[in-house]
Amino acid sequence: LNQLRVRRGDPRPADTVVQRLHNEQGLVFVDGEKVRADIEGGGVWVHLDLRARDAGVVGYRAKNQAAIIDLEKIAHYDVEEFWEVARPTRQGGLILRPDEFYILVSRESVKVPLTVAADMVPYDPAVGEYRVHYAGFFDPGFGATGASVGTPAVLEVRSHEVPFVLEDGQPVARLVYEQLLATPSKVYGMDIGSSYQRQGLTLAKQFRRT
Repeated sequence: LNQLRVRRGDPRPADTVVQRLHNEQGLVFVDGEKVRADIEGGGVWVHLDLRARDAGVVGYRAKNQAAIIDLEKIAHYDVEEFWEVARPTRQGGLILRPDEFYILVSRESVKVPLTVAADMVPYDPAVGEYRVHYAGFFDPGFGATGASVGTPAVLEVRSHEVPFVLEDGQPVARLVYEQLLATPSKVYGMDIGSSYQRQGLTLAKQFRRT
């Protein structure tokens, strides 16, 4: 459950380097097409996708006082036992209940080239009183191996103390890149059994796919 990251100096690239990565390899895509990257502070902004899926679902909200799960049991637990579906308002937004935990998804599919790793910046006062993504490390190769148009980022979201309204297409977090000293010998992807390559609005692998 622990992860060690070793840094030497400041590995965050300049915005011009990020722009070059996007121009040459592509960092963000929408509906299979490379789109303009909103670059700031060594990373790219990602935006919320509240477009309704089957049965109007835009995400999941964790139930209170659900049972403890065994992390070694894969595709074992019923989704309904632990999660409630989140649906948008008539205006297309989503109201976050105070201190509730939500699973949402980014509109962009993102790619992490093999020369960098990335962190999802968890909070920025420019976007409001809530926190996005509690497990925000993206390995080299995420969305870049076996898929040419990236992979959506699953967003773990919690509001602070008061209800908060999110809107479709709202900027919610930044994916900030860090330059690696060398290309890794083992990269994230289907070949090593990575769980979230080509994911969509997806819960953890311990839950049965619905």
